[in-house]
Amino acid sequence: MKKSMKILASAVAAVALFVSSNTQAQVNDGDSRATRLGVGLNLGIPTTDGFNFAIGGDLRLQKDFSGNLSGLLSAGYTNFSPENDALDNIGYIPVKAGLKVFPVSKFYISGELGAGFGATEGQKTAFVWSPGIGYGFNNGVDVGVRYEEFTRDGGSLGQVALRLAYGFRLR
Repeated sequence: MKKSMKILASAVAAVALFVSSNTQAQVNDGDSRATRLGVGLNLGIPTTDGFNFAIGGDLRLQKDFSGNLSGLLSAGYTNFSPENDALDNIGYIPVKAGLKVFPVSKFYISGELGAGFGATEGQKTAFVWSPGIGYGFNNGVDVGVRYEEFTRDGGSLGQVALRLAYGFRLR
């Protein structure tokens, strides 16, 4: 079942990115050159056997390039908790850059790539990628869902995560 979640998440992300690239969008009510800082809480269901939940937080800087395209820089912390005491918690500090595309007002499709720096003993740096979708409300609240995978040394650790965030307008 874990493998089917990865395939489903990848397929949904690929279709969403394809559809968004062919959509003419009128988005962002107001300033299309805004800069925002978002503070988010991430709650995840691991797609890797042996882990039962993931939790983390992040800071995300978003710079609007046009009415329907924004750049992203994010950093945070993610902790994967094991199902039993045979495994240890695994923590990563993901640092990512990406894009957010708005095919329709307030609804977005995002993609980020970066590095996940091992934060627990014995963890090495991993490649991290995360496609997602979400909705940004006028009051600064942002709700999104993403698939996120940390890959290193031929293995991977993934999650389907819900991100609840609040964005502050910087300029």
